[in-house]
Amino acid sequence: MSKRNELYKCSESGQIVEVLVGGECGVAGMEHVVENTTDAATEKHVPVVEKIEGGYRVTVGEVEHPMTEAHSILWIELLTNNNEVLRKYLEPTDRPVAEFKTDATEVYAREYCNLHGLWRSK
Repeated sequence: MSKRNELYKCSESGQIVEVLVGGECGVAGMEHVVENTTDAATEKHVPVVEKIEGGYRVTVGEVEHPMTEAHSILWIELLTNNNEVLRKYLEPTDRPVAEFKTDATEVYAREYCNLHGLWRSK
């Protein structure tokens, strides 16, 4: 059974899909992407969430994640207790930082590294 906001990746094409409505239907040919399970440096991958005026700032890693054509963060998102999913897509030339405007009081962040997969904040 799939759940809302879960990610699945095609092992052949690398395409990633997100579940918007959970249910019993399977996602044939797709592998569930599990957060924080890749063997990689956690200090460069776990998103750090900081409360700022009007919202939150998310930085990828306690030590900022490198951004190159070969190794980069594809997107950063903030999920909130207001049922918001706020996402910023990045280019290899961008810093791995995003600011999101929300009045939510409970949040967590996720990011996707092109080499090391999906990571979630603590």
